Parts: sequence; structure tokens; C-alpha cells
Amino acid sequence: MTGAAANRAESELGEGAPSAETLIRRARDMIPALRERARACTLAHDVPAQSVAEIREAGLFRILQPRRWGGYEMHPNVFFEVQKALAEGCMSTGWIYGVLGCHPYELALFPDEAQREVWGDTPDMLISSTYQPVGKVEKADGGFYLSGRWGFSSGSSHCGWVLLGAINFDTDGGPPDMRTFLLPRTDYQVIEGTWDTFGLQGTGSFDIVVERVFVPEHRTHRSVDGFSCTNPGQRENDGPLYRLPWAQIFMRSVSTSAFGGLRNAIGAAIGIMESRVSTNTGKAAKHDPFLHAAIARAIAECNEMEMTQRATFDEMMGYAERGEPVPMDRRGLFAYQSASVVRRLAELADEMMKLLGGRAIYMSSPVVQPWLDLQAARAHVANDPANRTSDVIGTMQGAQPGFTFI
Repeated sequence: MTGAAANRAESELGEGAPSAETLIRRARDMIPALRERARACTLAHDVPAQSVAEIREAGLFRILQPRRWGGYEMHPNVFFEVQKALAEGCMSTGWIYGVLGCHPYELALFPDEAQREVWGDTPDMLISSTYQPVGKVEKADGGFYLSGRWGFSSGSSHCGWVLLGAINFDTDGGPPDMRTFLLPRTDYQVIEGTWDTFGLQGTGSFDIVVERVFVPEHRTHRSVDGFSCTNPGQRENDGPLYRLPWAQIFMRSVSTSAFGGLRNAIGAAIGIMESRVSTNTGKAAKHDPFLHAAIARAIAECNEMEMTQRATFDEMMGYAERGEPVPMDRRGLFAYQSASVVRRLAELADEMMKLLGGRAIYMSSPVVQPWLDLQAARAHVANDPANRTSDVIGTMQGAQPGFTFI
């Protein structure tokens, strides 16, 4: 933490957390700078350290962190509004903010000993993740030995800890036990140069390699606990925020940057429309009713999906504040809605792109990068609605979901 960040954090903790409006304004104030750095971010295949430092100094990583560890413990909608603003400047930056910024929420669900290890001396520590269940787990006294290679750890070069997915099959005859394993930087390698994609190039989603290290029991989080909302960390972090299903937070963290990406694409499309005149037909794009319709549809449907997202978390927080579980049929529906967001937004960007002419296909065109980023974001497993159809139908019929990620 820089001196400026430390001074701001100390001042704000002494006076109380900044307001939601203040945090959202800070994020929106960053849009011009993030947009200026977006090309460099893409070429470097990683978000600039300066951007991460500025986000940290603005207190934006603290939104979902418990108050007892210097966080703001705010409504999830504040977090997602900030993410959308950052992604409007640079979708890769908004993407890693969503991932790194939601991890304080999961760490708050771990046993208190793990929280103390990470936050005790460094309350603004950043944690990356990759939840692919590809690790090799060996049960041992007091914990587990973990080995393997994981891909897609967004923002990993900026972090001092990592969350890794793996399945423990040694359960004394019980069902396989999916867990998240928390490791310090000394226990894993970040393999840079492994992230070369056509979109979201700047997320630095590098590979993580672990060579048989011991992970104590308290540095693991069982997926079934996150699903049932019976997490050990809720004993100390007992506010309503931490009664929500963990997966509902995470799923939205990997779909919400798409809102900012589409906003960026809409702004770029309007800019092209206002000045483009076809050299072949002589027609001005600003008089094209089909382009007008595509832009208007993008604005309207983006707003509709945003309203659904806000209403979703207002509803879930209402259940949490009343001490009631979120009904399973609602969780299934919310998961499906989140999974559908990126594909719908990407299709809206496609419709505009088709009507913008030859000028829009140059890599220098401001619409190209957000368009590519939206296409790439569709690939995340949580952004595939096909994975959610059985959950949304089954839970509405009273069946248990097929897996715990809702």
C-alpha cells in the first residue's frame, strides 16, 4: 500500500466507510485514464500495476471485505456498480476487479485462522483464483497435500495469495468433496506468458503451478458450505452480507464487466455513427434507421439486465436480513440470468458491429476491443446458460440442483 493509500484508508476507517455514491464516483472518475491505458493493457497481456494501485487507493477492493478487517461490508450492488464503471474504461481491468474484488467475500467465509494469516498484517492483500477442479489432493494429518497446474488465474501477477479448486476423493466412502484451497505466494508459481487470447487479453489470466505443498485444513473452504450458507467464517463475520450463497456473488463477478464493455461499445458506435459517411454510397450513418435501432436496442436491453441484477441482490439481501434462506428456485433462476448476460450483451454488440461499415474493422477502431472482450467473456463456464437450464427448471419443480454452484 502506498503512503497515499494508507493515509486514505486510515482516515476513512476512522471516520467510517465512504458512501456508496463516493465509491462509485471514484470508479467513474477512473474511466478516462483506464481508457487511455487500455491498448497498453492489451499489448502487455496484463493490467498495469498503476491501475491496480489506483483501484486499491480508492478503497474499491474493500467493498465486500468484513468491517472487522478494515473493509466496508457493503451491499453487493455497490460492488457491481463499481465493476461496471471500471469495465467501461477497460473491460480487462473491470474483469480482474470483479474477480479479485469478490475474493474478500470468500475469504470471510474461511475459518478465522485463515483470515488472520492473510489480513492480519496486510488488510489490503489481493488474492487471485482459478476454481478449475484439476488439482491432485492427498489427505494428510491436519490438512492436505496439493499438486497441479491450473489455468485462467486472472490478475495473478498482482496477488500474494491464490484460491485453487480441487476435489478430495478420500472421504471414507462419502461423496467427493470439492474444496477451494488457499495458498500463499511462496507455495505456488505464476507462469507468465501463458495468456494469449483474442479478447480480454489484458486480464493476465496466467497459469498457476503447485508442486506438492501442504495446505492446512483451515485454509480450505468446502463448496457444500458455500452452497448451504453454513460457512465457518460466519461465526465471526455474522452480518447479513455473509449469509448469501457464495456462488451467487462469484457468478456475477464474471458476468458484470460485460455491462461496462457494452457501454463502451455503445459509446464507440454512436461516435462512429455521428461522423461516418460511406465513400461507396454517400449515405451518412446518422441517417441509418437500422443502426439507430441496433443502438437503441443495446441501450434498452442493457438497462433491463442491469435492473434485473440490482433487483436480484436486493431480494437476496432481504432474505439475509430477515435470517431466511434464499429459496432454491430463486437461486436457480438467478444463476441462469447471470449466465445469460454475457451472451446477450455480446449479441447486442454484434448487431451494432454489422452496421458500422469498414471503418469499424480496424484494430484502431474504439469499438473493436470491447467487441472482442465480450466475445471472449462468453467462454467462462459460469457464462454458459446451457450449464444452468437443468438448475432453473429442476429447482422450480422442487428438485435439488445437480451441483452446488448456484
